[in-house]
Amino acid sequence: MIKIAVASENKVVTEHFGHCQNFTIFETESDQITKRESIPYPGHRPGFLPNFLNDLGVHVIISGGMGSGAIDIFNEKHIEVIVGAKGEVEAAALAYLAGELKSTGSVCREHQHHDECGDH
Repeated sequence: MIKIAVASENKVVTEHFGHCQNFTIFETESDQITKRESIPYPGHRPGFLPNFLNDLGVHVIISGGMGSGAIDIFNEKHIEVIVGAKGEVEAAALAYLAGELKSTGSVCREHQHHDECGDH
């Protein structure tokens, strides 16, 4: 079983991980989605969200963009980070399962990357 979290705004992948409205969590078996749930965004505090998602048993996080600090924590937790995703959340999760969704490396380091990850 692989658990995939998608940083979402309703049913669309959010541009920036730390500013999403909710996380859509997909449980998968044999490249098929077996369960989905939406978890309200619990708020932004440095280092909190990667640990929060790790505690939920997430194996993969999908987002439009993400800060390097969050990526580092996910890497420490052995959670795969996919950034640069767009579109509908379920389509993104299915593309990941099919091996068609690859990370673009859209890392938000400072505010100069507003074109990559939305206005901060």
